[in-house]
Amino acid sequence: MSDGTPADLFLDAAIGLLRRVREEESGAVAAAGTLLADTVEAGGRLFAFGAGHSSLAAQDVVYRAGGLALMNLLAVPGVVGVDINPAVLGSALERVDGLASAVLDSSPLRAGDALVIISLSGRNALPVEMALHARALGIKVIGVTSVAYATETASRHSSGTFLKDHCDVVLDSKIAVGDAELTLDTVPAPFAPASTVVTSALMQSVLATAAATLADRGVEPPLLRSGNVDGGHAWNARIMEKYGDRIFYHR
Repeated sequence: MSDGTPADLFLDAAIGLLRRVREEESGAVAAAGTLLADTVEAGGRLFAFGAGHSSLAAQDVVYRAGGLALMNLLAVPGVVGVDINPAVLGSALERVDGLASAVLDSSPLRAGDALVIISLSGRNALPVEMALHARALGIKVIGVTSVAYATETASRHSSGTFLKDHCDVVLDSKIAVGDAELTLDTVPAPFAPASTVVTSALMQSVLATAAATLADRGVEPPLLRSGNVDGGHAWNARIMEKYGDRIFYHR
């Protein structure tokens, strides 16, 4: 590792990844944003799913000031975060066949909706099965993943495929296998993961594209405002009333 504090080196690594995403994923970001805008304009609903730490980027776009009000969280019990005990149970559930289909079949998702599936490795049964089953139901799927895992690891789904193989649009986060950006002679393992930074930036880029695309078409984007600015609550109440049948976190 070159000279510089660990903090500087991590920030440099994160910035480098963000630059790669901007340069190499611009077409995919535009396609994903357009897909979401098309869904909103056609009366569809928007959902985001992630397991474990991948759920952080999904949660970041739900009920978020400056974000699309129509983005809902698809929650799978036990895998949304590390709030369960033991936390390793979430990792085990990601490998269970049949769980994703059961969740989708009991969820509000229907044909014509769009689902963003976030999985860094994209190799576990849960995200692969979720993408497969969602598309079979007529749901458009955007996958946010690290494509490197598909060439450097083995799939844990019975099909031998990865999340990236079952999406209408794939966003590659460029994160290296292992999700650790730094190494030091004094530290026994690689450390400092950057996947949350990059994946959240990708998600916000897609939603910004969707909002601007809707506006360009003459459609007011259903955006939320902060409740901590004057008029924010009244603004949000109007949005909630107008789109209440497509918002599932406000019931």
